[in-house]
Amino acid sequence: MKLVVIGGDAAGMSAASQARKRLGTDHLEIVVFERGRFTSYSACGIPYWIGGAVDERDALIARTPEEHRKNGIDVRLQHDVVGIDLDRRQVVALHGDGEVRESFDHLVYAAGASPVVPEWARVREAGVFGVQTLEDGDAIHAWLSSSAARKPRRAVVIGGGYIGVEMAEAMIQRGLEVTLLEKSPQPMAKTADPEIGQMVQDAIRGLGIDIVTNAHVEGLETAGGRVTAVVTPSGSLPANIVVMGLGVRPNTAIARTAGLPVGATGGLRTDLRMRVEGHEDIWAAGDCVETRHLITGRPVHVPLGTHANKQGRVAGINIGGGYATFPGVIGTAVTKVCDLEVARTGLTSHEADQAGYKFVTATVESTSRAGYYPGASPMTVKLIAERRTGLLLGAQIVGRSEAAKRIDALALAVWNKMTVEEMTALDLSYAPPFAPVWDPVLIAARKATDAVHAA
Repeated sequence: MKLVVIGGDAAGMSAASQARKRLGTDHLEIVVFERGRFTSYSACGIPYWIGGAVDERDALIARTPEEHRKNGIDVRLQHDVVGIDLDRRQVVALHGDGEVRESFDHLVYAAGASPVVPEWARVREAGVFGVQTLEDGDAIHAWLSSSAARKPRRAVVIGGGYIGVEMAEAMIQRGLEVTLLEKSPQPMAKTADPEIGQMVQDAIRGLGIDIVTNAHVEGLETAGGRVTAVVTPSGSLPANIVVMGLGVRPNTAIARTAGLPVGATGGLRTDLRMRVEGHEDIWAAGDCVETRHLITGRPVHVPLGTHANKQGRVAGINIGGGYATFPGVIGTAVTKVCDLEVARTGLTSHEADQAGYKFVTATVESTSRAGYYPGASPMTVKLIAERRTGLLLGAQIVGRSEAAKRIDALALAVWNKMTVEEMTALDLSYAPPFAPVWDPVLIAARKATDAVHAA
């Protein structure tokens, strides 16, 4: 039996590795087509490598192509898949000047996502970068390490989501003057409610980053083959490097052309076992698929490495004759801006309203440790609960030290459909070096319970 995998990063290699583990080399041949030069790496770590928190690029690589090959997986780098022939059950790829056709019994489509690039950003001039692949990271690192005469000194980062905020911080840490442009009223507008976003904005400005909200970009100025400025209605912003952080879309053009089903989000539609709907031996996983939000029941596209690894594992287990499912997501995520930690799970207020919920909110200020213990730092916890039932719909946390990972307790509560009143009795750990006697999560649950009863 032959398995062909399109995409050699988290989802694709997790699927390949699980299938290999279950069937061994005698019963399964595996071929992986990867358009880049690397496999199994952490794209999420690129901003931290660029900023200097991670010393070496190779630290971001979990498993090299050579390691996969030793495991009996035929990894073919710099093979750009251009088509899928479902009738002949073949994958068509370009390598160098030639075309390669590979037959399959099972196919895993794990082509990831493509960065959103507006028409005005499709320039050939140097100095304009996305942050999607390890090759992108290599290119940015090389540009920032240019000789003194050409070394960039001013950066403009376009987009105030996770990648934009993290790359703005990385540019500051590299000693550049940085402007962050965000089209919404505050950064991380899709991630956090406005008051949480305002805290992030204050932290960004505290780093010395000039942040412009409600910003609209009209184009780029170039000279001598290099970018020189970003054009906005209020004028041009000088830039020796421009970083695009406008989000991504599922990379499903090839799948769509082949006739595979694509959902409303642009991602491939799969069942719980990660099998493409209507196709018995074709599977999909990672940033190219849509999944189900467990609170709203609606299809969503949430491109995170955590989901990609789990989905790939589920596909590989099923290909190997086992049984596994991926039920959906609740939108848990975390990031940081310098020492400010930001986390969310479930729905924001805007998302809850869009889903048709009537809800109450509760926001509390607390500390990471007992107030008298050295190192205690402030944090803000916001909970969103359904008005009638008290069901926890979502939560957000912002704070300095030891704040963000508390979101995991709240994610468990959302996942298991707990009410905020049930949460008040949670048996959370306590000792002065780790938490106040009433953990901030419990204080927020008590306040949300009061709001539900008063509604």
